[in-house]
Amino acid sequence: MSSALLEIRQLRAGYGEAEVLHGIDLTVSQGEFVCIIGANTAGKSTILRSISRLVPKSSGIMRFGAADLLSLAAHEIAGLGIAHVPEGRQVFPDMTVEENLLLGAFTARNAGDLPARTEEVFSLFPRLRERFAQLAGTLSGGEQQMVAVGRALMLRPALLLLDEPSHGLAPKVVEEMHEAFKTIHSRGTSILLVEQNVELALDVATRGYVLEAGVVTLAGTAAELHANPAVVTAYLGL
Repeated sequence: MSSALLEIRQLRAGYGEAEVLHGIDLTVSQGEFVCIIGANTAGKSTILRSISRLVPKSSGIMRFGAADLLSLAAHEIAGLGIAHVPEGRQVFPDMTVEENLLLGAFTARNAGDLPARTEEVFSLFPRLRERFAQLAGTLSGGEQQMVAVGRALMLRPALLLLDEPSHGLAPKVVEEMHEAFKTIHSRGTSILLVEQNVELALDVATRGYVLEAGVVTLAGTAAELHANPAVVTAYLGL
C-alpha cells in the first residue's frame, strides 16, 4: 500500500474522442509541494480537473488516501479534503467577498469555527479584510485571485490544487501570491501547483514534473529540474 497522500498511476483522460493524458504517473506525499510545468497545451490543467472529477473520460488508478477518486463524483471530492483553485479564478462576481469565502466552507462540519477560518485567510491576504463587504466582481484581478485561494482555504484542505494562479497578474501580485503559497505549505497543507511560470514554480515547489503532450518526460526535485539543461533550454530561456 502506497504511503502517498495522492497516487496517480497510468492516468488516461480526455474530452470526447480526444485523449489528452496518455498514462500519467504522479504522486504527492503528505506535506509536499509539487509542481507540474510544461507548455500551454501539455495537459497540465487536465490532471487537476481529473483529480476533481471534472473530466468526463478518465481511466487508470487515482487514489487520495484510502479513497478511489475514479469511483467518486465531482461533488464528493471537497468532502475528502481536496480544494481546487481553477484557472481564471472563477469567483462569483455578484456575491461579496464574505459570501464567496463562506461558500468554500460548505462542507465544514463545525459552523462555529467559520470566523477562525476567515481570520486564517485574512492573515494571508489582509486586503480581503478591507474588501469583505465588496462585490467580488468589482475587485482587481489580483484581489479576485486572493478570493479564489481564500475560498479554497476555507475548506482547510489536506491537498490544495492550484491551476495557473499567476496567469494575467502583475509581477508584484504574482510575488505576493507565491509568498502566500509558501506560507500555506509551511502550515502543513500539501500543494499540487500547475504553473506556466517555470521559474516561479521551481522556486516555491520542492519537487516537480515536466509534462509534454500529455506525457511526463521528466521528474525530480525542484533543484534538479532547475539545473536540467532540457528544462533550462525549453522553459527558462537561459
